[in-house]
Amino acid sequence: MKYSLIALLLLVNNLAFAADDAKEEWNPTTLNEETIQKIQHAQYTYKKCVVDTMQKPEFSKLESRHATDAIIKLCEPTLADMRKEYIEVGVPGVIADRHLKKLRIQVTRNLLQELMYAEAAKAAGKP
Repeated sequence: MKYSLIALLLLVNNLAFAADDAKEEWNPTTLNEETIQKIQHAQYTYKKCVVDTMQKPEFSKLESRHATDAIIKLCEPTLADMRKEYIEVGVPGVIADRHLKKLRIQVTRNLLQELMYAEAAKAAGKP
């Protein structure tokens, strides 16, 4: 008797979660071409901000990890603009945040790598 009751409860629980998932499902093909271009432009703006900020002389004096942290924090407002674009077209916040986190991690890794290369070149005596 106990086992059949537990099995029944597990089945009902799974059905309840399946119904919730169907409500939260999002179809990625709902983005139109204009929205995609806006998001790509926002990505370009973010990456351009990072590159332009990286080239400022005050960041070349900092250790690479600290410089990376400071640069990413300075360019963070452009990611907020990109998130706003996502929310305006109806993309769920969880998906928008996941994409922004992925972008931030990729840019941070690339930036840190570039700054470490520059730091190593400076330590080796190359300009």
